Amino acid sequence: MLATQKKNEIIEKYRTHDSDTGSPEVQVAILSERIGQLTDHFKTHKKDHGSRRGLLMLVSKRRSLLDYLKKSDADRYREVIGKLGLRK
Repeated sequence: MLATQKKNEIIEKYRTHDSDTGSPEVQVAILSERIGQLTDHFKTHKKDHGSRRGLLMLVSKRRSLLDYLKKSDADRYREVIGKLGLRK
């Protein structure tokens, strides 16, 4: 789980307007942070398969949001990908 302060920092960085907390950009950024934390967790806890299932669900949700963003607005998609460094 993300700390409230960290989550607020991510929202501040990726929001599109002042009261934005749920745009696809913000959701993808929050999911990416959680995925990164879980990836580090698995470096020490290799047999934690319950959390691994949760990680796969998060990756799937992020992929769905990115697909939606790519379909609806390709410029915003490229901007999010660039900021998060998700693609090579």
